[in-house]
Amino acid sequence: MADSGEGRRVCGMPEKAQLHVAMLLLQFGYAGFHVVSRLALNMGISKLVFPVYRNIIALCLLVPFAYFLEKKDRPQLTLNFVVQFFLLALCGITANQGFYLLGLDNTSPTFASAIQNSVPAITFAMAAALRIEKVRLDRRDGVAKVAGTLACVAGASVITLYKGPTIFGPSGSGGGGGLELAAVGGDKNWTLGCVYLIGHCLSWSGWLVLQAPVLKKYPARLSVTSYTCFFGVIQFLVIAAFMERDAEAWKFHSGSELFTILYAGFIASGVAFAVQIWCIDRGGPVFVAVYQPVQTLVVAIMASLTLGEKFYLGGIIGAVLIVAGLYLVLWGKSEERARVARDAVSGGDREGLLVAAAAGGGGGGIVRSAGNKAASAATQPLLLPSSTPTDNV
Repeated sequence: MADSGEGRRVCGMPEKAQLHVAMLLLQFGYAGFHVVSRLALNMGISKLVFPVYRNIIALCLLVPFAYFLEKKDRPQLTLNFVVQFFLLALCGITANQGFYLLGLDNTSPTFASAIQNSVPAITFAMAAALRIEKVRLDRRDGVAKVAGTLACVAGASVITLYKGPTIFGPSGSGGGGGLELAAVGGDKNWTLGCVYLIGHCLSWSGWLVLQAPVLKKYPARLSVTSYTCFFGVIQFLVIAAFMERDAEAWKFHSGSELFTILYAGFIASGVAFAVQIWCIDRGGPVFVAVYQPVQTLVVAIMASLTLGEKFYLGGIIGAVLIVAGLYLVLWGKSEERARVARDAVSGGDREGLLVAAAAGGGGGGIVRSAGNKAASAATQPLLLPSSTPTDNV
């Protein structure tokens, strides 16, 4: 952890305990987003209108903090930065959230959350392919990261290709639960939905890899996120101009519709973002990522109670493989960080020690190698979701 947690107390609670409580609340907040998003789709909210309103709310929350807190850290905005922010938005907002909603519409909140656990492994694979991350199969940490990545791929494949028999279904659902409606009702397609969710994870991971060099040149995370969110809104509006011309789609027809959008904007993209940044700063990216599977469990319980969701053998097997792969990747990153720290100490390299403390993996963390030294990690600022939301989602 970044801090021992004994020196800072709030209401008598040590910082270490605060971090654990904050992470649990964060997972509940993100889990609620999955369920709320599914409810929004069930109510007929447009898959284009929903992210537009959500990102407008998130932008309104982020801009004041970015403007006042990063005045000294924010470089001058140039055309080159504008292009990079636009591309980040295309990958991390538009494709990320668009694929997520398309996938969720065809599957279920539980399996959308389960597949998201593969993001750290996919990010590692992308970073390795681009030679941002070194793959060392002669060390335990390297083998663990590769094995974890393969397990995540296998898990996602099982969820996509094999549904299997029903393992659990809430009594009284009468075969018309939320999952069954999503899977077989109308023009819904389970396999296609899983493919969309894999596209969501690929977009999310690509965004994490792409933002690493941007943050190195533009070291103002809130500002980068604000610009990304702004261009994401513009892109969704342009798409909506061609594909969502019904004026009624932009109106709220009930308090429930308004609630889902406010929850997505304020909780999933606003409050959750602030809590996650604090937890990453004080606990490190690995600590934050370890809690990710808790979200899947909470989503499963929420979806079962509110949507009557059923659980299938293929989904459970796939989720177990993905979570196992996640922890293998996290363990490998943790071992790598510890090894770099030991090497730095034995070599008397103070700079290497400081870098080793910053380098880490999981939850979107990636390490850039420069010679034998690691550089800083880039972590997911929003879930979307998957945005953040800008995703976790």
